[in-house]
Amino acid sequence: MESNLSEAEIMLNAKILKLTTTIRTKYPELIKYLDEMPITIPNEAHPNVDANNLKDYYNSLNAMVNRYLQEQNHKAE
Repeated sequence: MESNLSEAEIMLNAKILKLTTTIRTKYPELIKYLDEMPITIPNEAHPNVDANNLKDYYNSLNAMVNRYLQEQNHKAE
């Protein structure tokens, strides 16, 4: 079985999986936002997911976690 994914797409998928696993285990209060992220709701019947889309999604997940951690640090001060 041959994969149509590029090396970059495979690496980004792995990073996304790792980050979403971290969110589910360490920050379960953020899970509700995963399905609400605009990048996860394609407006096409058969969207083209490429390395750029995956990178944007990873960056948006990472930004969400970083904002959450900053908010928690401010609350602790």
